[in-house]
Parts: sequence; C-alpha cells; structure tokens
Amino acid sequence: MAERRFPSPFEVEGPGGSEGWEELYTYSLPFSEDRRSYEESVFWFQDGIHWPDPLTPWDATWYEYAIASLSQYNTRHYLIPPALGIDYRVLYGYAYLTPVPVTDPAEIEARVPQFMERAGFYFMNWNDLYDRWVAKIKDLIAEMEAITFEPLPEKEEMEVITEGRGMGSGLKIQEDYRRLLNLALKLWQYHFEFLNLGYAAYLDFFGFCKEAFPNIPDLAIAKMVAGVEVDLFRPDEELKKLAEKAVELGVEDAFDAPSAGDVFARLEGTPWMDAWNEAKYPWFNFSTGGGFYHQDKIWIDHPEIPLGYIKNYVAKIKAGEDIHRPLEELRAERDRVVAEYEALLATDEDREAFRQKLGLARTVFPYVENHNFYVEHWSHSVVFRKMRELGNVFVKEGFLESTDDVFYIKRDEINEALWDMYSAWAVGTSPRGTEYWPREIARRKRILDACKQWNAPPALGEPPEVVTEPFTIMLWGITSDSINMWLGAGDGDGGGDLNGFAASPGVAEGPARVILSPDQIGDLQPGEILVAPITAPSWAPVFGKISAAVTDIGGMMSHAAIVCREYGLPAVTGTAFATTTIENGTRIRVDGSTGTVTILD
Repeated sequence: MAERRFPSPFEVEGPGGSEGWEELYTYSLPFSEDRRSYEESVFWFQDGIHWPDPLTPWDATWYEYAIASLSQYNTRHYLIPPALGIDYRVLYGYAYLTPVPVTDPAEIEARVPQFMERAGFYFMNWNDLYDRWVAKIKDLIAEMEAITFEPLPEKEEMEVITEGRGMGSGLKIQEDYRRLLNLALKLWQYHFEFLNLGYAAYLDFFGFCKEAFPNIPDLAIAKMVAGVEVDLFRPDEELKKLAEKAVELGVEDAFDAPSAGDVFARLEGTPWMDAWNEAKYPWFNFSTGGGFYHQDKIWIDHPEIPLGYIKNYVAKIKAGEDIHRPLEELRAERDRVVAEYEALLATDEDREAFRQKLGLARTVFPYVENHNFYVEHWSHSVVFRKMRELGNVFVKEGFLESTDDVFYIKRDEINEALWDMYSAWAVGTSPRGTEYWPREIARRKRILDACKQWNAPPALGEPPEVVTEPFTIMLWGITSDSINMWLGAGDGDGGGDLNGFAASPGVAEGPARVILSPDQIGDLQPGEILVAPITAPSWAPVFGKISAAVTDIGGMMSHAAIVCREYGLPAVTGTAFATTTIENGTRIRVDGSTGTVTILD
C-alpha cells in the first residue's frame, strides 16, 4: 500500500515553461534548499481562500505583509498560548501556509496569564478601541490618497529656486513610493490588531458550548451570533437603496442603456445621481475578488458592475419581491437557539458564563467581517490605484508597455527602477530600464502564464495525525476529514455525494452554475445553485437570485459561510471537489444543515 502523504515541495514537478519562477519573488519566499529539512518536515496547505491563483511579483507584497502581521500578533503582541505564527511560502506562484504550534506544555502554560492580561485589556475596552481603530484606518487611507505620482518635469518649477527648497521631484517620487509601502504594511498591522482576538472570543464561546453540550452542531453555535449589522454588507445595502430610489423617482428605464456612461448620461442632474455620488465613496471600493489581486475589478472603477446589480434589484422591486436581508427571521432563530441551549444548563454559574461568553462573541464578531471591507477592499483599492498612477509614469518614460505591467515588478525592484529613471533624468542621459523592463516583464508573463496551467496540490509534506489548531479548521476548513479526502482524491470514481461543512442551514435543489472567476457572475440565472472555489463578499447581490451555494474551500467562519448565513442562503463549504465534480446544469441538492451535496442527475 502506498504511503499516505503529500508530495514534498522539492519533488513536485512544475509546469513546462515555468523555469525561473523563483526569481519573481523576494528571496525568502520560495521553498529552498537552505531550509529543506524544516520545509519537508511540516504540513503545508494551499491557501485558496485568499490566494487561489499565481501571484504576480508586486501582488505578493500583500501575501507577505498579511501573514507576517498575523503572526506578529500571535507571537509578540498577544502571546496566543498554543500558537505561534503561520509560516508561508510560494511554489510556482501559489501560496502555501503552515501553522506553527507551541509544542512545550510549560511554555503554553506560561503564556496563558500574559495572553489573559493583554487580550483582556482589549476585550474590556473593545468598543472604545474599535472606534479608535476605525478612525486610524480612515486617517491612513487619507494619507494614501494624498500620495500622487507624476512624471519628472523637464525642469523644476521656479519656486524650487525662490523658496530655497534644496531638493527636487526625483527625491519626492522615490520618497512617496517608500511611504506608500510603509503605509501598506501599517495597514496590515492595523488589520490584525483586532482580528485574532475576534476569532479568539468566538473560539472561547465555541469551546464552552462543545464542553457544555457535547452533541451541539457547529452550525447551532454559529447561529447564536447571526443577524449582525456589519459594514461589509453596506455596499450591497447601498445598491438596494439606489434601486429603491430609482423606482421611487421613476427613472428605472435608464438602466436599460447599453453602457455605464449612457446610464449616467440619462440620469445626469437627477436626485438619483446625487445619491450615487454619495454612496460610491467609500462603499464601492469593493473588489469582485478577495482584494488581493490587481486584476480583480473594483466597483468604483468599473461602474457597470454595481449598475448591473441595481438593475436586477429594480426588476425584483417591480415584481413585488422583498430585496432585504431576512434579519428578523435570522434574529428570531438566533434567539430560539440561544434559549434552547441555555435551558439545558444546570446551574446559575454556567448560565452566567454562557451569557458572558456569548455577549463577548457578539460584541467582537462584527469586526471579524468589518475589517474585510476597510482593509482588503477599500484600502487595497486605493493602493492599486496609486500603483497604477506610478505605472503610468513608467509607461511615459518607456519602462513599461502598459500600466498594469507595474505589478510584474517586485516591490523593492520598484525602488531600483525609480532610481534608474531618476538618475538618467538627473544626468540628462538614457536609462537602462527602457530596454530592460519590457524584455523582463514579457519573460515574467510567460512564466506566470505557465504557472496558471498547473494544478497546485492542495497540500504538501507530512499530513498531521489530527488537526486541532482552531483557526485552521474554522477559517480555512482544514480538518482531518478534508486531508483524508485530498489523500484519497484518486480513489474511486468520484461519484456520489460531496461532504463539507454545514455552513448555513436549509435545503435547496436546482441546476448548478459553476463559477470559476468573478467575470462569470453575470451568467447566474434565477434559481440556480452557485458552485465556486470560494465566494467573495461582493457577490452578495446575487444571493437573492440563487437558491444555494457550494464551495470547494473554507470553513465555518470563512467569509463565504458567514455571508451565506446572514443572507439566509443554504450553503455547504469546504467540499474540496465541487467545481471539478459538478458540471453546469447538473441538478443537485444542497443540505446546508448536514453539509451534504447530492448529485441528482
């Protein structure tokens, strides 16, 4: 019998044409012979929730900033007792992670009082600290917005002389890029100030429930914190308000125009246009993906996307349908589940502990979703726009053929390219970059195109005997069962039911619509069941059109699971093989209460 293990990162055969892929990233990011003994000794999983596709050199910045910042809060800020950071690597452009546990029981014990003191301060002052967090994020975004990148002038303006500034435009453009990078890293430091604690509070409540009610389903615990008002849903709420206003004003026919420009031309000067302009910033700084890839479209930059959703909502309103989230039903079910389980507790002490832990989980839970809008969507949208401004400068100077080519340069190489541009401008000669970068970027595009054809293994290395690390289970959906499914991917005929997480309750039947990229969202038809590797928060407007959702990846607390629960949509997450097993049009039954997907055809 073959050994049940995943391939070593050093024995995986990559796609043809990918040679040299390691050069596209910072030297510490790829797997390497320098750390081979360690890298082969642990279990790595591919993070398809956040980074399902090969990373371009600059986009890898978000990967490094995010995981290093997450780890910093575990290890150095809050001292999470059983967990250090999450180590991270790239293989042929794909992101792989491994949680690093604290293995010494004495060290875990020593970290507990420090964690209680540090986390306790945040839990006791949560609302005040969170209000300050929102202000900090908005100030940081304003700082990023204030940065501008413009071509170096033919000559410095006279004021540089008359004001005795003693420096020029070449210094400013280099300083501004470095400032943008520093702000981007600060953004990710802010991101994890609360997130790990938000999960920790929920996990504390989760653990209490599992001990007090041994047979309680995970979904019942999740229901107890449902029905929340979070800013992540605000973009969709703004679309609904705009649809209602269009019907109220009688301008709904404007949305039949062939392009976004034509729609706006028809609505120019109307109160609806005022409402659009008020809503779009910041709420339409919303990516069609997870916010980590420059190629994902942003609503505010591609208004045809939100306008299409508004048109759909207008049609529903005209048909007499309710377009709002079923908050009352969610909250009634939430309160019913809470009362049912609280009644099972035997003592006043247990009931008080239950209420306190539930209260804390509900207090912190909105942040678990809100950060996603402020960081991955709004802030990343701003940074991508600023990088495109810089890309335009490089295009004008002949370094790049198109604006988005800037994302094929590593973040620190941008400093070198800026120096080359500045130095030649200062001297009055020609830079090397006009010859070097077009050739090099063409090579990098060929490499990444080859990497896109590769089927990245779901995991690498030695599988753990049992997965116990709660973040890995609840966010990424990595469990002993899912690992066994991956290991047995070649077994059997692939038929039968698919099993995953019972992520959002309810049962639905209908034809499947397999969506592999955000650009295919428009293909969804009413009543279909969405089948995707993962869903993005910005897909929420289609949840009123579909009857259920199924994903390959993600656990109980993934964004897909949370959003589906809040929209009252049956969902099964973490099925591993839904998109490769189910074909478009196949009739399926989704049981979001048991975590089962049945192929009916």
